[in-house]
Amino acid sequence: MGFDPRHWSPQRATTSWQSSASGQRVTSNVEALLRENDALRREVKRLQQELERVRRAQWQQPSAQAPARITAEQVQAWSVALARQPGWSQLRQSALEGLIDQLNRNGFPSRLSLQQRLDRLVSGLGTDLLAAVGPRTTKKTVAVMAAFALYGVRASEWLDEDPARVVSELRQRQTQASRRQTRRTRSDRRTTDREPAAASGSAEEAALAVLGLRVGATQEQIKQAFRRLVKRHHPDVGGSASAFRRVTEAYQQLVD
Repeated sequence: MGFDPRHWSPQRATTSWQSSASGQRVTSNVEALLRENDALRREVKRLQQELERVRRAQWQQPSAQAPARITAEQVQAWSVALARQPGWSQLRQSALEGLIDQLNRNGFPSRLSLQQRLDRLVSGLGTDLLAAVGPRTTKKTVAVMAAFALYGVRASEWLDEDPARVVSELRQRQTQASRRQTRRTRSDRRTTDREPAAASGSAEEAALAVLGLRVGATQEQIKQAFRRLVKRHHPDVGGSASAFRRVTEAYQQLVD
């Protein structure tokens, strides 16, 4: 279509030119934004790739070994400090080892060793303690282990700050365990002394005598006596294996 001067005016020409210029500016802005978005996407992709390389390098690189929570030097220092305290000479290595076993049994669950118990409290604590003590134990190192069995994760604090209290409490625990063992031994002897007298009667009378009962005892009395004696003589609680076996055999003979 050619130019028609009848439809031309300065105002329309200006409007037309402004619309054209505005369209060009919008187009230019959109294209610039698209180019900027492409640049951002490329930069994000580059950063993601770099992060992935760093993660792979950290995964493949061996981690540095954590420092030991308990060292051989610490165990040595604690051992020397304990040996200087009043009452040290009254402690016995065998009694301390028995105390550790007793504290392990009283823990939950009772099947765990000292190393396993401490590792449950603080990861690696029991492992580091056993490594610091070494394969050859002495009265001093067993006393350190008994302190950890008694105090748990706070043992290092007591060993550092108040070794006299540690020795005092270990002595008390040792005395208590010795008294319990004496009572069990006396009870075993009384049970053994009753057996010859019961042997002259019937087998039922002998079995009842082992349980501390007389002829005519009911089944419920037999069960109660058996449960009481099992708790006393079970080897897992420090009882006599022979007494436990006699009680079990007598009960099996008497129950229906």
